[in-house]
Amino acid sequence: MPFISVSDEVIKKSLTAVENKFITKYLPILEPMAVKVYLYALYIYQNGMSSMTIDDLAANLGIAKEQAINYFEYLEEFELVSISSLAPFEIKILEADNNYGTPKKFNPEKYSDFTKNIQNIIKGRMISTNEFRDYFCLLEDYGFEQNALLMIINYCVNLKGDDIRSAYIKKVAKNFAEEGITTVGKVDEKLASYTSSTPSLLKIFTAVGIRRQPDVEDDVMYKKWTRELGFNDEAVIAAAKLFKVKSVEKLDGVLYELYKNKKFDVIEIADYCKNRNSVYELTLNIAKNMGIYIQNPTPYVENYVNTWCNYGFSADSLLLLSAYCFKHENNSFEDMNRLISSLYEGGNVSDSCVEEFIAQKNYEDKVIKSIHEACGLTRKIIAWDRECLSRWKNWNFSDEMILEAAKISVGKSNPIAYMNGVLSSWKSDGIYSPENISIAKSPSAPDRTSSVERAEIERHYAELRHAAESRADEAMKKAMSDSVYAELRRKINSLNIRLAFAEIHDKAEADNISKNISTLEMKADNRLSEIGIDKSALSPKYSCPICNDTGYTSTGEPCKCMAEFIKTLKM
Repeated sequence: MPFISVSDEVIKKSLTAVENKFITKYLPILEPMAVKVYLYALYIYQNGMSSMTIDDLAANLGIAKEQAINYFEYLEEFELVSISSLAPFEIKILEADNNYGTPKKFNPEKYSDFTKNIQNIIKGRMISTNEFRDYFCLLEDYGFEQNALLMIINYCVNLKGDDIRSAYIKKVAKNFAEEGITTVGKVDEKLASYTSSTPSLLKIFTAVGIRRQPDVEDDVMYKKWTRELGFNDEAVIAAAKLFKVKSVEKLDGVLYELYKNKKFDVIEIADYCKNRNSVYELTLNIAKNMGIYIQNPTPYVENYVNTWCNYGFSADSLLLLSAYCFKHENNSFEDMNRLISSLYEGGNVSDSCVEEFIAQKNYEDKVIKSIHEACGLTRKIIAWDRECLSRWKNWNFSDEMILEAAKISVGKSNPIAYMNGVLSSWKSDGIYSPENISIAKSPSAPDRTSSVERAEIERHYAELRHAAESRADEAMKKAMSDSVYAELRRKINSLNIRLAFAEIHDKAEADNISKNISTLEMKADNRLSEIGIDKSALSPKYSCPICNDTGYTSTGEPCKCMAEFIKTLKM
């Protein structure tokens, strides 16, 4: 009778296949829990449990997620698995009978003193052969001096106690090795540096409520907070208390959020924490005012509203501007951002400035609506109307004179363009009051000798402008339909907002942002080339760069291109 047999019922059941080489070659030398992790991973794969994660595996085996990852790292050293991703955590199971999978062999005599010293440090338990193998690998693979590694082991034991697992020691040692700290001198210097920050970490831990001794990883975090991000101990402790964080990882996230929002002082942090919820509520109200629904306000807070608040705009001003944007069909955060950036660049940030801006825009829209009614137009107000009104105001015409020009333009094929001609003619003749209109030359011609119908000129320039702007719009739509280019433009726009703020508060950061923008602009230009779009096509190419196909210069004089066009009509 054979040594082992199975019942018929077992034969009928589903099975998990294991390579014989794993049993003969690896099973005798692997740590018991590593064997469990490996077999369970095989079971998950072979039974098609694709929805299971590293958390599920750890829970089913009764170990922590970090322990499970450490065991996979251990199996990776034997080339039984390959870790292909850390976030999310993913592995690939390799062939057990591979050329490189044979466990490394070490000469026991070479490390006899080293092994005795380790056992003297870890007195509470016997060290296994496999654990010794881990330390030998650290010596040979990472180039540690024996005494340097002993110093690290001694530090870890003093921190965690005799029951410390080798996985923790390996992790600390690898962190040292990644910084090039593998000699006695460098390890001693590193540990001395760490010790100097321990008192500060203990104060922070007390504030957070962490009941353990700080370790090397905590020291790395502390140096990041104080050296890279620029927080002092008082600010870190204030952030920990105000945000009620309970772990180093969460505290790190809070400090990075404060860093992005330029809140470093204890008072600034307290104020930010107090108003943080109100900023989220403000963001939702802005979206509501613009008639849009947002499920998660966080990205809108981080990319827009926090920046606007940092510019100095109050909540009341932002709500007014969001309502204004909705009325003018600019109902998106990107549209509102363009408006706010324009106000900020012009120094119009206070509540009174915003109210004055909105009052002025509402007044201009009322005037344009009156112009439309006077010249017989029923369409919506467009950007061209606002540009024309601004130009006419710059020519020193009153609302009354502009409305008189509108009345004269009734019935024309392009009344607004015809008004340009009327007002330009009045400007040339110095006519700025209604009582002097009767002595003005007929506006039907751009100069005193022309007999060309004004409608033909109006139609000509309207068609030129429309053609140029339509080509640019089509080119932009095509470019923005490319997801890569659209994402680059979004990043550039976001950085431009940050740049405006940084130029005032942090010159070094402004320079860094400018470099990033230049890099992204180059990438965007390259992407345009890849998709076959000339960058210049994104801006209107007017046939006349002097008047931009309006027929009139910025001073209100007829452009020389108009005279040339009239000549062609006379031929």
